[in-house]
Amino acid sequence: MSSGAAILLVDDNAEVGRAMRIAFEVAGHRLDVAATPEEAFSRLAQSRYDALLLDLNFTPGQTAGGEGLACLDRIMADDPAACVVVITAHSGIRIAVAAMQAGARDFVMKPWRNGELVAKVEAAIARGRPIGTPAAVPVGEAAAPALLLGDSPAIARVRDLVRRLGPTAAGVSITGPSGAGRMLVARALHAASADAARPPTVIDLRDAAQWGRLDDATGTVILRHIDRLDDLAQARLVAAWPSGARAIAIGDGVQGLGAALRSLVATVEIAVPPLAARGADALLLARHFLRIAAERHRLAAPGLTVAAERLILDDVWADEARGLALAMERAVLLATDSVIDAAALAPAPAVAPVGPSEMAYDLAGNEKAVIAAALRDNHHNVTQAAAALGLSRGALYRRMERHGL
Repeated sequence: MSSGAAILLVDDNAEVGRAMRIAFEVAGHRLDVAATPEEAFSRLAQSRYDALLLDLNFTPGQTAGGEGLACLDRIMADDPAACVVVITAHSGIRIAVAAMQAGARDFVMKPWRNGELVAKVEAAIARGRPIGTPAAVPVGEAAAPALLLGDSPAIARVRDLVRRLGPTAAGVSITGPSGAGRMLVARALHAASADAARPPTVIDLRDAAQWGRLDDATGTVILRHIDRLDDLAQARLVAAWPSGARAIAIGDGVQGLGAALRSLVATVEIAVPPLAARGADALLLARHFLRIAAERHRLAAPGLTVAAERLILDDVWADEARGLALAMERAVLLATDSVIDAAALAPAPAVAPVGPSEMAYDLAGNEKAVIAAALRDNHHNVTQAAAALGLSRGALYRRMERHGL
């Protein structure tokens, strides 16, 4: 190949990773290693790769290939043009065939010869993207890939809508709490479109100076704070909309949009779920943010104690996933050990203003008093109190036990 490629190996065997890294570096390429599918998706959300080398078994003693095939399905669903080469044993021809049918471009057999392995990956890259898939974004592009991490049903529904709507020209409104990943969803829609190879036009509608970007806009236009427009500004936006451009709008909601603007930017609404509704995704995201922060600051990535993991899962994080990312970066910078304990995490939920007839519950101050108030106002219905506090039933029960309630 004329220039070095970026390759990701997904394999839990550290010795295999070291051997492959040497082989590809000698050939002029860069090889990153992910020991688990979770780490692989974390890396794919941060960097672009020309190819992926995917082992089909991760649990000791497993040989059926189900883990690797599930990982392959998710990779191909996120990017139908991904260049994946699977690794299997000589007895795994049937599994390799299934992987090829699922979208892998080739397979290599264990044990391999380094020269043949490198040549096979180079050939897979050289074949290019399949016809009918969105144009490739260069690996060297500064913008990180738009990958939605998480295994919860709530984020899986969002991913499904992105995959279905991305290739269309439909106007889409993205709603949900600030910090939950609305801009990431917008970028994911654009990445799945026919205009993926060129950057979208992003306009903050609160800034009058940015409205001029509409004059020359083509392809995808991402509109921030669409819900802040009054009737006059809405009419102005509809009148100024460039022919052929696609609108992706971000806001707290679409209730205040008039019919004309709604038809332009809200043919379909995608509601991004709050972190509290995503269950174990909070821990998965925390590990992702820890790894990114450690790499950014050139520090060793610390682990999380059981207490820290429980805190991450139970607490309501101010500013949603964005607030969790900030807490993880702060913990990495201040860590004095190889692990982060609960005491090192200091989420600080903002206290929302409350009106005389509606109580907004927040766990920032006296937690016991807030939980007691939530239970009292909901007639000690734990399910309703948990919903008011933004917690799962299990999380609320644990806190009740902790405070003797």
